[in-house]
Order: sequence, then structure tokens, then C-alpha cells
Amino acid sequence: MIKITTLASSSKGNCYHVTDGSTPLLLECGISFKEIQIALEFKTSSIKGCLVSHEHKDHTKGLKEVLRAGINCYMSQGTADAEGIKHHRIKVVENKRQFTIGTWTILPFDVEHDVSEPYGFLLQNKAGEKLLFATDTFYVRYKFKGLTHIMIEANYSKDILNENISTGRVHKGMKKRLIRSHFSLENVKEFLKANDLSKVQEIHLMHLSDSNSDEKLFKKEIQQLTGKVVYIA
Repeated sequence: MIKITTLASSSKGNCYHVTDGSTPLLLECGISFKEIQIALEFKTSSIKGCLVSHEHKDHTKGLKEVLRAGINCYMSQGTADAEGIKHHRIKVVENKRQFTIGTWTILPFDVEHDVSEPYGFLLQNKAGEKLLFATDTFYVRYKFKGLTHIMIEANYSKDILNENISTGRVHKGMKKRLIRSHFSLENVKEFLKANDLSKVQEIHLMHLSDSNSDEKLFKKEIQQLTGKVVYIA
């Protein structure tokens, strides 16, 4: 049974703990390792790996410390090059080529963000459960079958963003970057409509903007659309 724990989810830092009961993993390390230890009550010795989607600091702030703690970190060549860290525990993985960590089989896939070589990840455990992790992307070109758990960015709403721009709360220059690098609520809905949700048990909405989102609204709209349990990470 997959258990997802959010340790941090914002532009200040992103980090999630995921386990199938056998192999615990970190998804992202955008907070210090000390913060990770505190959040997990110092039960970190069993962590078997960390998946890193891209090089922005809100996803990699704790990378050096995680490596020093003896945890292998998996990322694209582009992300590794952008980080510029030489370490034997950095494991470069290829787009759409599966690899395994303990009881997980993991498939990296390309996403759309303003960085070197960003990835999303599809994780499957021995029980056949499938977890999709996709953050910091404005679009996912792939469709997935048999998903049981979805962790997906819902950074902003176009309506809220436009309202904030019109009132001067957000500079209009932000809009161009957001729409080419982050998932909007509207695009999340289209993605969910395009995919097979028949086996989905829960959906986690991640990386909500402090100013351009609304937790209650996002949760309500995705629950109404899918009929699934929705959590705000």
C-alpha cells in the first residue's frame, strides 16, 4: 500500500516521502536534510533513494546533504550537469528507460519546464500500484493506464492569475513564464480527463502558488471532476 507524506510543497521548497511499505523514497530534496530528518522523526536510515525532477533550488536545496547521508539521487544528465556536483551517489537515468530501486520500478519521462532536462516519474511497486509524479511542467504529453495514485502540480488558476494582474498584485511579466513552465488548474483538468482514472485511489495537488491559487477551490473542482479523494500537498 502506497503512503505519501508531504514534507514541503511550495516555491520555498519541495520534498515528499513515498513508501510502498518496503522501499521508502524521497521525491525531491528542496529543503535541508535536517528539515527532512525532523519531519520524518529522524527515521531516515531506511530511505533507499531520492528522485530529482530538475535543478531549481526549491527542488534541490538539500541535495549535497542528502548525498552525504548516503542516499543515491536519481536525475537526468541535464539536471546533473546543471547541478555541477561530482558524487558517486548521483545516478543519471535516461528518459523512458526503466530502472529499479528496491521494490519500485521507475520510468522517467520528459516534461515541459524552463530548465535543462526535467523529468516526471512513473513508479510501480510489486503489488501493481502505480504512482504518477509530475511537477513544474505546463503540459504532460503522455497518457497513463492503471494509475492508482497521482501527485501533480496545480500551481495556479488562469482566472486568479488574470485577476491578480488586473489589480496589480502580480506583475504582468510573470504570466508568460508561468504559462510556459507550470501546470495550471485548467491544464490539470484536461490531463485528468485524458487519462484512465478507474483505479485511482487518491490525487495529491502539489506546488500551489502562494498568490495565484485557492486550496479550497482547487480541491473542490478536482473532486467534482474525478470523484476521487483529493489532498492538497
